[in-house]
Amino acid sequence: MSSGFDYALLDRILEAHDCAPRNTIAILQDVQEHYHYLPQEAFPYMAKRLNVGEARLYSVATFYENFSLEPKGKYVIKVCDGTACHVRKSIPILERLRNELGLSESKHTTDDLMFTLDTVSCLGACGLAPVLTVNDTVHPSMTPDKASELIAGLRNKED
Repeated sequence: MSSGFDYALLDRILEAHDCAPRNTIAILQDVQEHYHYLPQEAFPYMAKRLNVGEARLYSVATFYENFSLEPKGKYVIKVCDGTACHVRKSIPILERLRNELGLSESKHTTDDLMFTLDTVSCLGACGLAPVLTVNDTVHPSMTPDKASELIAGLRNKED
């Protein structure tokens, strides 16, 4: 077992959910809330404690879109590219963010794990388009310049 991994945290999460396989989704949610993704090291340990196969845990983790098997940044930015946002120019916002953060279509998270940038089909805020969220906080009527200011503000919070 990896020395840097917090198995005591997993034990607390599992015990809070009675080590019951029926609570798999809640357990995975709690693990992801702590790590911002589901670390590979957690799966064999959780499977053994829950007395289920690792494949079962992976199938749940990969079925639901909200679970991630890849590390996410401290700030998860989701740019809406649904119809309303797209026609109101969400793509230039996405391109500006990718440029400023050094990200691309295939690279979604900065090396320092500060930012993750994703596109989504709809954030359900069409009347506020174009929209993006930062850790589920909605930022309406976005422009590339406003997106740059938002990134600068988040970086300043870290200094």
